[in-house]
Amino acid sequence: MKMVITGSLGNVAKPLVQQLIAEGHDITVISSSESKKNEIENLGAKAAIGSITDLDFLTETFKGNDAAFLMTPPNMGFKDIVENTINAGKNYAEAVKQSAIKKVVMLSSTGVESPAENGPIKGLHFIEKFYNALEDTSVTFLRAGYFYINFFNDIPLIKNAGILGANYGGDIHVPLVHPKDIAVTAAEALVENSEGKNIRYIVSDIRPATDLAKVFGAAIGKPELPWVEFKDEESLNGMLQAGVPNEIAELYTEMGRGLRSGIVQKDFIDHGSSVTGATKLEAFAREFAEKFKA
Repeated sequence: MKMVITGSLGNVAKPLVQQLIAEGHDITVISSSESKKNEIENLGAKAAIGSITDLDFLTETFKGNDAAFLMTPPNMGFKDIVENTINAGKNYAEAVKQSAIKKVVMLSSTGVESPAENGPIKGLHFIEKFYNALEDTSVTFLRAGYFYINFFNDIPLIKNAGILGANYGGDIHVPLVHPKDIAVTAAEALVENSEGKNIRYIVSDIRPATDLAKVFGAAIGKPELPWVEFKDEESLNGMLQAGVPNEIAELYTEMGRGLRSGIVQKDFIDHGSSVTGATKLEAFAREFAEKFKA
């Protein structure tokens, strides 16, 4: 099959590209970075260098492909992030329509069925609606859990304060996912025979937040590492003091509030809470420990 993969060679896209090429597919990778061109080609894929905000570029790149894996960057700039994300998704949908691609796999998220109180996820809520409106195109909405690798951002907190925490309690169960598990599931979805619009969850583990502190703590030699629930204001100010841009900090504070209230987990639970990813928390903790020690 001929496929176009967005996401450059990021944490999901790179293993996805490697798997699809190993399976013999003809792959084009979209990247905004000219510096990625050689790396993409060295994997055996074609490189399409351009911006996902450029509809003409997307349409020309999509033409002639059988399928597309579509994802929006986690942070579309530092201002108007949700609006920028929605506009990127609208561009993707229009390019799919104009290029007549018959199959799309979209990287979405748990919590996407809510238009509010889910932080950066809310942009994906509207993008799913754009893709649902596509006629004659099969779409699989790949709703992923919270990326394990996001916890790398908490390493300074552990080192400086000796705690791990967020603005939700230790009893909150968090759907978690490894990017490599997303790649495996995306590869399956791209080649399977499917029609219409389909929802598929990819979650590697679901654990109470206290387990995050316990398992990471054991892996880094700090078995007493506690999980601390912050107030929303404390969570926001902590991110701002760490240099996180204001709008991003506000969105992630909102997402934490959504986890606390259950909004982010609700659609995953309503659809049966299926855990299909291979990488459990204890396995990822070894990666976390390597990053912590580095």
